[in-house]
Amino acid sequence: MLHSHNVMQPAFVLVDDVLFDMHRSDAAHPERPERLHAIRQALSMMSPQLPSETLPARDATHDELLRVHTESYMTTLDQAAGLKGHFDADTYYSHDSVAAARRAAGGAVALCERLVRRDTKLGFALLRPPGHHATSEQAMGFCLLNNAAVAAAHARALGLGRVAIVDWDVHHGNGTEEIFYEDPHVLYVSLHQSPCYPGTGAASDVGSGDGLGYTVNVPLSASADTAVYLAAVERIIGPILNQYAPDLLLISAGFDAHVRDPLAEMKLEDQSYAALFESLFRALPERPVGDALLPPGVGVLLEGGYDLAALAGSFQATLETAVACSDGRPAAVADENPRTPPTAPLTRVHEADLERAQASLRRFWRLD
Repeated sequence: MLHSHNVMQPAFVLVDDVLFDMHRSDAAHPERPERLHAIRQALSMMSPQLPSETLPARDATHDELLRVHTESYMTTLDQAAGLKGHFDADTYYSHDSVAAARRAAGGAVALCERLVRRDTKLGFALLRPPGHHATSEQAMGFCLLNNAAVAAAHARALGLGRVAIVDWDVHHGNGTEEIFYEDPHVLYVSLHQSPCYPGTGAASDVGSGDGLGYTVNVPLSASADTAVYLAAVERIIGPILNQYAPDLLLISAGFDAHVRDPLAEMKLEDQSYAALFESLFRALPERPVGDALLPPGVGVLLEGGYDLAALAGSFQATLETAVACSDGRPAAVADENPRTPPTAPLTRVHEADLERAQASLRRFWRLD
């Protein structure tokens, strides 16, 4: 049986809902219900070993959505409810899409509430449609509502002082960045392929106003592998997370930097994501919780990932490692890409990527 500070506490909480499957395009589209089917199949083979609790999603309220989205955009969504069409060339909506998006955002909020109450340490949310490209006033990049942003804003409304969002989706989360660009209470960190859709996320984009320094972009050239991602955490993201000391960590978890993914050109494997999670978790400082010192709660929110086998395998590897980490046990993750083990030297191109990001961020954070 897994050790826990609270014997009644599940190893993890899982958010899922049948409404997420109802968001579907009439034409072939990479963002499809089969993505969740693949993950659920993987989870069904794990459940006997990992005690979990399924947390019902709920619809996000209008006020919860207005913390990060504009009233005019909410009106646009309301007008699309029950209809079919496209917000842009990439972003479809079907009869149930707006309802599914509200439920997905509400699922992120429900998970956030559990993490803030500390009656669970770890949560995963199987959300569709994804969210990190949705800006305050626009749907784009397959995304209708920004689930991670809605959850982070809700955590702040519940009294948390500092929330961190780490976005490891292969595409830059331009929507999340835009929403919190001037906000020092939400640290936004993105690891993404560049150049790639949507073309944002330069290393020099570091926030503005009171939020200066609280946007952290680490754009990586194509063919980045496990070694590159772990080096980015070791040299940049880990030290920043440690200094920021968030009360809650949300991960915008896209699994589309996988070598098998059709929409990008990176070289991660299933176990790369497990190693990435462990590296991030080890960087988090413990915070006072009652009479104890504990790491912050961690919520993993599904974003992209479009090869079904890669998505299911990466999600499973991440979940198994996350449970081990949150339970205080070393995960002992092994790299499954012998061509580029984590200790291998980085290419000059990827070294230059990391150096550019470090140069942009050194005036705000200790990175040496």
